[in-house]
Amino acid sequence: MKQYLDLIRYILDSGERRDDRTGVGTISVFGMQAKYDLRNGFPLLTTKKVLFSAVVRELLWFLKGSTNVNDDLTQHTPIWDAWADENGDLGPIYGFQWRNWPSFVPEENSGLYRKEHIDQIGNLIESIKSDPQSRRLIVSAWNVADLSKMRLPPCHLLFQFYVINGRLDCQLYQRSADMALGVPFNIASYALLMMMIAKECSLTAGIFTHTMGDAHIYLNHIDGLKKQLERIPGPLPQVEIAEKPIFDLTFDDFSLVNYNPQAFIKFPVAV
Repeated sequence: MKQYLDLIRYILDSGERRDDRTGVGTISVFGMQAKYDLRNGFPLLTTKKVLFSAVVRELLWFLKGSTNVNDDLTQHTPIWDAWADENGDLGPIYGFQWRNWPSFVPEENSGLYRKEHIDQIGNLIESIKSDPQSRRLIVSAWNVADLSKMRLPPCHLLFQFYVINGRLDCQLYQRSADMALGVPFNIASYALLMMMIAKECSLTAGIFTHTMGDAHIYLNHIDGLKKQLERIPGPLPQVEIAEKPIFDLTFDDFSLVNYNPQAFIKFPVAV
């Protein structure tokens, strides 16, 4: 994970002070990118412990189309609790847009419209299988009409897949990237999604390209990151996934193998 650590060093050395919505303050660089080849191992940080269990639970929650932290307590992760309303609801965030993007279809000869929903993930998988050369293998969570209803607008908002020589690559665009807390989690989440979709489509998970808009370090994260930069990365772990259709997978179907991270570093969450 040298790529990630290089980004941290660059922001600390070259980033500029910028105020932010949370009031904490950041050092920020606009426009950064890193690539991770999943054939070399699963890109989970070893210079601090990242909770893989939370990565799996959140991703399965998204893939179910869930938008309430109480939807399935067996899959619950507390990551979203800080943003949920008193009923646990988050509005039409990632899972809703991925699996139930609203669509209004005209009724023939009536002048009326009926509401339907588009399963972007289901359509993506079918397109990869039927037309792997397509340049339209895209999923978006940035639904402008729904932004005001979301408790937190999407940070990782659009991703595109690319099939070549039996390999599945993915590029993510992330508008806002919390380098200490969010980005290690995001890298692992999209790497796992790549593996799941590659397995479903009989492909090899290849290169994950992570493109970031506002890549920032919160001022109260600087000391922890400097401590992390003193550590030497270890070998990457592997992830094993059960032989099941993608939408039948549950938490117990994922295994993290040979993960030996260094000590956990606590970073406060900016809400």
